[in-house]
Amino acid sequence: MTSAGFNVTSSLTLVGFSSLSGHSSLLFFVFLLLYLFVLSSDSLVIYIICSQRALHRPMFAFVASFLLNSLTLSTLIYPKLLSDLLLSGAGLVQVSRTLCLCQGFFVTSLGGSSFMLLSAMAFDRYLSICHPMHYAVLVTPAKVVLMLLLCWMLPAILGGVTTLLVSRLLLCRAQLNRAYCDIYSFVSLSCGGAEAQLSGLYSLLFTAIIVFLPAAFMLFSYARILFICLRRSRSFSNKALQTCLPHLLVFFNYTINVYLDLMLRRLQSNRESHSTFITSILMMLVPTVLNPVVYGLKLKEVFTHVKRLLSCRRDS
Repeated sequence: MTSAGFNVTSSLTLVGFSSLSGHSSLLFFVFLLLYLFVLSSDSLVIYIICSQRALHRPMFAFVASFLLNSLTLSTLIYPKLLSDLLLSGAGLVQVSRTLCLCQGFFVTSLGGSSFMLLSAMAFDRYLSICHPMHYAVLVTPAKVVLMLLLCWMLPAILGGVTTLLVSRLLLCRAQLNRAYCDIYSFVSLSCGGAEAQLSGLYSLLFTAIIVFLPAAFMLFSYARILFICLRRSRSFSNKALQTCLPHLLVFFNYTINVYLDLMLRRLQSNRESHSTFITSILMMLVPTVLNPVVYGLKLKEVFTHVKRLLSCRRDS
């Protein structure tokens, strides 16, 4: 099918796997082990938070929701990656336009939800540390539920509109050097024109609303927390900063990964390279593996229950 002299395609080829074709078996087992680790560790922390009444507090509700969001995103990416490694053969993986759009939608919306949930955690810590007398009134269970719905619904709605706009684009190039599909890649592979420009602008708007605004809010919140801690006693400061440290580690992890990906896209423009493929894998692996480690080890209340649960199983 052609349009305006361009070759239009209805499917895409993930060519980045060609660089891994000689190591596909080894990488399959590595990614399988990582996926099993993510499944078990995320599920363990979520189970502990849900089963322990002492952890039924807003901060841990946000942590459990964040890990559930990360677990869902991992399940949407890891199995497809594992099947691609098994079936890639010469390293060329064919994916239909519809499947690629669906995966791109979930990657976009759930990735945006991660930043929204991190900003909700920052807001919760800000109110808890900077306004402790009003915390119980400001952060009620009903408001926590509303915040969680906003963190999931807003990225889903904006991501859905972006996906709808992108789905109308004509693709004149079919080779994508990434481990999975994302919405922005459709714009870079399109034939150009007014619709491509509109989709590109909307993608930037989505990124600004879902990524940069929450990131700016998080920086403001933690800056205020640091300012308050510097004026209080050392014991108060140590306790406050200890509860904020896991959120900061996860926040900087996500921010650095997104920044590197955006910078590589900008520098390489329409030219794909192995670095974009490697970055797409790191953007998936590093956060999903690090999240349960940080929240399982760095949150003292959770780590205490993890040790207790594991010691009971070992004794039995």
